[in-house]
Amino acid sequence: MIQRRPPSVRRLAAARTAIGAVVTAAAIVPAELLLRALTLRNRPYLPIWFHRGLARSLGVRIVTHGQPARRECVLYVANHVSWSDIPVLGARIEASFVAKSEVAGWGPVGWFANFAHTVYVARDRRSAAADQRNAIARRLNGGGSLILFPEGTNSDGTGVLPFKSALFSVAGDVPGLIIQPVTLAYTRVNGLPVTRRQLPDLAWVGDTELGPHARGFIGLGRVTAEILFHDPIDPADYPDRKALARHCHGVIAAGYRRLMRGG
Repeated sequence: MIQRRPPSVRRLAAARTAIGAVVTAAAIVPAELLLRALTLRNRPYLPIWFHRGLARSLGVRIVTHGQPARRECVLYVANHVSWSDIPVLGARIEASFVAKSEVAGWGPVGWFANFAHTVYVARDRRSAAADQRNAIARRLNGGGSLILFPEGTNSDGTGVLPFKSALFSVAGDVPGLIIQPVTLAYTRVNGLPVTRRQLPDLAWVGDTELGPHARGFIGLGRVTAEILFHDPIDPADYPDRKALARHCHGVIAAGYRRLMRGG
């Protein structure tokens, strides 16, 4: 039987989350704007601290295995489970995200995405694929790093969806690019292994609205998110973008099964 916190506790947790996000943003935004004014380098400087504060306010404990590549110009390729992936990965990786263009219009979410120098792509417009690849290549060639969700949408938490290979073609436009596969899994709730009945409150899928899902997520209690950093790879070692996407998918999917089994 799933133990959920009473409504009064969930409301308190939601208020704590909102207050924590506002306080963290209030401390970070002025410094970020100042740094933008003093430099031409277009990358996230302080959002990593915002993500850490937001993850804590959501009640998420982050456990990492391995570490992100210690260099510039890295394309991190990760599976996608929920909206909460953003603060979780952002708390451990100093990089911007590649997100679908609709995110820019999601009110405060879009504002924070802009604040973190997100690169937007229109995933449903094949005609725009070249422009999107070029935008990603420009950011990487400028010395920035990016986090890409090649599933193109959120999974239901039972596994990793097939990867779309189109944006992997950016590897040919960025000399010296390193790709690092990353597995993210929500493995425990209040210290106990996640059950299938809890997955709908963790994974954000379908037409579920963000607000109700966020309340359900917070209502679960203390959530453990695990990040597994796999060995970085050289895209030149693969014959084409599809082979590269298949390799990343295989590594990340195997890592997901391992984390969900508690291995």
